[in-house]
Amino acid sequence: MSFLFPSFLWGLLAVSVPIAIHIFNFRRTKRVFFTNVAFLKAVETKTRSVRQIKHWLVLAARILAISCLAFAFAQPFIPSENKLSVNRQGVTSLYLDNSYSMESELNNKRYLDIATQRLSDLLGLFKNSTSLQLVTNDFSAQEQGLYPAEKLRDRLTTINLSNTPRTLDQVYRRQENLISRHQQVGKNQLFWFSDFQKSTSGNLSALKTDTTNQVFLVPVQAAAEKNIFVDSTWLNTPFIRELQNNILFVKVSNSGTEEAKNVVLKLSLDNTQASTASVNVPANGSATAKFNFNLKGKGYKKGQITFDDFPVTFDNDYYFVLNSSPLIRVLHIYGQKSSGNYVENVYDNDSLFTLQSYSVQNVDPGLIKNADLVVLEGLNQVSGTLPQELQDFVRKGGSVALVPPANPQAESYAAFLNGLGVRGLNVNVNTPPSPIDLAAPDRNNPFFSDVFEESVRQEINLNLPTAAPVLSWSSSGQQLLALRNGQVYLNQVTAGLGRLYLFAAPFNLEYGKVAQHAIFVPVMYKIAASSVRAQRTSFKFDEDPIDLSIAGVQPNAVYKLRRNKTEIIPVQRVSGNQLLISIPQGDQLGEGLAAGYYELVRDDKPEQLIALNHNNAESKLQYYSPSELRTLFAGQKNVQVFDKIDDEAFSTAFQQQNMGTYLWKYFLYAALFFLLVEIALIRLLK
Repeated sequence: MSFLFPSFLWGLLAVSVPIAIHIFNFRRTKRVFFTNVAFLKAVETKTRSVRQIKHWLVLAARILAISCLAFAFAQPFIPSENKLSVNRQGVTSLYLDNSYSMESELNNKRYLDIATQRLSDLLGLFKNSTSLQLVTNDFSAQEQGLYPAEKLRDRLTTINLSNTPRTLDQVYRRQENLISRHQQVGKNQLFWFSDFQKSTSGNLSALKTDTTNQVFLVPVQAAAEKNIFVDSTWLNTPFIRELQNNILFVKVSNSGTEEAKNVVLKLSLDNTQASTASVNVPANGSATAKFNFNLKGKGYKKGQITFDDFPVTFDNDYYFVLNSSPLIRVLHIYGQKSSGNYVENVYDNDSLFTLQSYSVQNVDPGLIKNADLVVLEGLNQVSGTLPQELQDFVRKGGSVALVPPANPQAESYAAFLNGLGVRGLNVNVNTPPSPIDLAAPDRNNPFFSDVFEESVRQEINLNLPTAAPVLSWSSSGQQLLALRNGQVYLNQVTAGLGRLYLFAAPFNLEYGKVAQHAIFVPVMYKIAASSVRAQRTSFKFDEDPIDLSIAGVQPNAVYKLRRNKTEIIPVQRVSGNQLLISIPQGDQLGEGLAAGYYELVRDDKPEQLIALNHNNAESKLQYYSPSELRTLFAGQKNVQVFDKIDDEAFSTAFQQQNMGTYLWKYFLYAALFFLLVEIALIRLLK
């Protein structure tokens, strides 16, 4: 038996008081004379014997009562089974996992509620301690102080689910940093109440804890469940036009061990149901649903995928945004304009395009960053800063269509095109040129999938224009149009994130009649439509950074995200026409952000609409078992893993294993008992 406060054992010296009273009786005796002395002696002898026994019993009761009271204050206990027991002099840091996965249920109780109840029971063992700390996934400011047990119990009633998942490495570093601020003497103890979800716990095998502290892992006995969630959405084309058939693909995943059959998905656009689809999702696999839809009106449309899936419901909604018929920004840079102004006639007569046309001598290279498509027409040479600006533009996702002049400068063009992956450039100096018929386009080429009607295709096969190429190059990229002799007329070359469309001949009449043919307009339209960067339908909160294309960049502009009454200023920087933002996490906001639609606001004017969803790692409901946790922490003896916390005996088992069996209550009861014995002896034995 050991004592928590052995200094109180000095109180045992108080037993000398009843002993002294017993030994030294200060009461004076009176003599009484009776006539029958023989009878008096017999009575006196008998009374003295009873009185002596009574005095010894009262003395024993007093000594035992005082001794038990001294032992009770010294708080005796039987040492725990675990040699690395809890030290109450250090900080006790308690982590409660309140991520969305804790919404799952066990025996009709949420994992979060089970963990909260067991943590409350544990606080009962530390009710006299004032060095307690409670950490959640919110990482809020109120977690930085030390509080008594009752204060933390009150806070437990206010904890809700958090949309910010934390790895256990982040949690451990958070606890260590907070503990180090208080510089408590003695070793500390850290508790983790969690479902230990595999997808969010991080690399536990690489997590090393301080051996001077004791770490207790308290897993909720979570079982892998069937759970359906939307992984991602995307469009079949990067460009959407109103009143036309569009296709949306939705990837649906299943984290369970059983196949999910006939999962019905609903597509809503601007809060109106537009389509439905049904898919069978294999166990631990995924399936793709396909939606056909039409959009009315231009601008941003709010999209939502919903489905029914129980008992896990936090991920049954997925938000995305569609931009219907956005303006395509075309920058036309010319040296020798074609006589028919073909480029301007194509793009300047349709409200779908916004065209800017400049001579190469007057163009501002800064305009390139804000364009979707740059058309270079008739430049004798590509020189100055223009080649580098165009190459950077293409690599970052832009598109360039190059139409050569009659006499291009070979070295300048070769250097520029070589930087975009085009090799073996040759310039044809034969005059006059020799026109050659175009070959029919490949109908199976995705570039022409939605360009021509069937009747137009047949006409092209019968009557195709001629062209006289001035450029030729080694085979590179994808061939879109070719001449009958096999020479490439129009090539699509991918460089970085963007594309180069390279024509072999000018648009002038002496070099062919391609620009006057029916094939010209749909090809130029397709080039422009394909130049629009593929729409990101949605983003995740933890993407760092989120990359948004913006127009009209202004220096020192501040962008905000706004949803209803919530408004935040994210960390941001501008690179060209790209805005890079980082969404604050729960500890930076004080509370988490809800999934949904957010306006990108500048000067109190909405610029864009984006959809933000939470990381789907929370939707993958696989958990570490206690045996797996022991294996992962096998080399760390200061880490203890519990098997079960879903019963009320958890706190008792923990106390016996790590805090010992406390006996002070029993000694207090014994002290009260002996006081009652003393009273009974005095009152009854007269």
